[in-house]
Amino acid sequence: MKKITSLILSIAIFLSITASAQTVKLTPAEKKLAEAITAAQIKNYLYFVASDAMGGRDTPSQGLDVTAEFLKMNLEKWGFKPAGDNGTFFQKITLRRESVDPGKTWLKMDGKSFALGDDFLRLRGNGTAAGEVVFVGDGWLVKSKGLNPYQGIDVKGKFLLISAKGLSQATIAPRPAGVTPADLSGTKGVDWADPVEYARQNQAAGILVIPPEQFFANWAQIKNFLGRSAMYPEKLRSNPGPGSELPIIMLGQSAASALLTDNSLKAPAALGKQLEISLSTKADTATTQNVVALWEGSDPVLKQEMVAIGAHYDHVGTNPNAPGEDKIWNGADDDGSGTVAVLSIAEALAKAKIRPKRSVLFVWHCGEEKGLWGSEYFNKYPTVDIKNVIAQLNIDMIGRSLDPAKLIKCDMPNRPCNEELSGPNEIYVIGKDMMSSELGRIVDQTNQAYLNLKYNTRYDDPNDKNRFFFRSDHFNYAQNGIPIAFWFDGVHEDYHQPSDSPDKIDYAKMEKVTRTIFLTLWELTNVASRPKVDKQLPPELTQR
Repeated sequence: MKKITSLILSIAIFLSITASAQTVKLTPAEKKLAEAITAAQIKNYLYFVASDAMGGRDTPSQGLDVTAEFLKMNLEKWGFKPAGDNGTFFQKITLRRESVDPGKTWLKMDGKSFALGDDFLRLRGNGTAAGEVVFVGDGWLVKSKGLNPYQGIDVKGKFLLISAKGLSQATIAPRPAGVTPADLSGTKGVDWADPVEYARQNQAAGILVIPPEQFFANWAQIKNFLGRSAMYPEKLRSNPGPGSELPIIMLGQSAASALLTDNSLKAPAALGKQLEISLSTKADTATTQNVVALWEGSDPVLKQEMVAIGAHYDHVGTNPNAPGEDKIWNGADDDGSGTVAVLSIAEALAKAKIRPKRSVLFVWHCGEEKGLWGSEYFNKYPTVDIKNVIAQLNIDMIGRSLDPAKLIKCDMPNRPCNEELSGPNEIYVIGKDMMSSELGRIVDQTNQAYLNLKYNTRYDDPNDKNRFFFRSDHFNYAQNGIPIAFWFDGVHEDYHQPSDSPDKIDYAKMEKVTRTIFLTLWELTNVASRPKVDKQLPPELTQR
């Protein structure tokens, strides 16, 4: 009897598992829905979005605003529900633009003046400060690895001089070699701290950065880049309270030599130098927007849940000083292709005679090229209940195909060629299995039941040197605990070049990929229960 009971129990468990993970089977009617998406439709939309009239869709710009209005016009026509701010299709984002005020920015060392631009550059911060200088190596405290460059030193009121092997936007000095995100355990500021966090918490006067040697060799270009005005979304800027305006500067070769004359110094070391600094900026504001729409589901209960689909509709704009006649970066593949693919999916939903059970959330993100601004903003300040988003599908570059003939002609140093492009019946898919086995199964089986494209997952490697997982908008949804899948054709010779134009798009491939994503979306809107998050992201993929 025990054996029989055990057998019955095993069968019950098997049937339960099988019932909760049914194989995707697409009906002829569902496949017919996807046929509303056509290469001709996609091409028509893309020639508008990636036209010279849009000026490269920089964030912010008039061209980006016109593109947003174009999206809104179609969404209104097709009967979508506005899901942005105050009953509109737009989620407005205020941007702050800062530029250095040279008349109020200066540096003195032991009474000697150093010149802004030639001898030092502002990285961040405002205000005046004075104090002694102490050398603290790369400035990272990681107790679990035995790293403490502040041992025995009170840094209050002192400038921390750090020697960086690179530069990080958030932490100034990158994480030391051999230190992984998993090593950064315990309390931040006590058990571990980057140099900026340590300086803030311990009331240092500021941070001075000696950059890698190659920075000195390319100082003119770096000076030009850092001398431009800086822009960022106001609400995304970290504001930890006291010390948030901590002065941080990068030293040129002459100033660095004046400070650190002994190259064999080891941290910690007081340098016996007195520093005075003043940093000042001028600021104004601008606005931009995400475009947000909702297609409401038919099930009275399940429609509270949403499947999110998105693309970034910005690119990098116009450069009047660019060599050659073409000054406009049209961004047809990056990410005009994703922009119009999502628009075509919206149109197909609107044309369908039946509604999906769950709702579908459409978000066209701005500022992806500036650092994933739009998706970060939406995840931190959502205009819907983002906890009800069961998955996010991201489309960023799906319009190009490998042309073997181009491999022969491609010979451009310091630019990608076409070796990494996917083929006409192939697309890279990133992240589908990283957080949810169920999402990965649905993504794969939908494709297998439809056109059976080659889904290439080579970039799922957590140590992918290209870091593609970090480089598009799905990243911020994944950080928010939402399982994601990202479709991507691969970089090519026209990536971030004015030659990324709509005449080079493989529209037949775009049609196949877009139809497949549409049916994947459709399956997700109708599954019995939301895909369970049953995996943790690898530690390497949790911090940009």
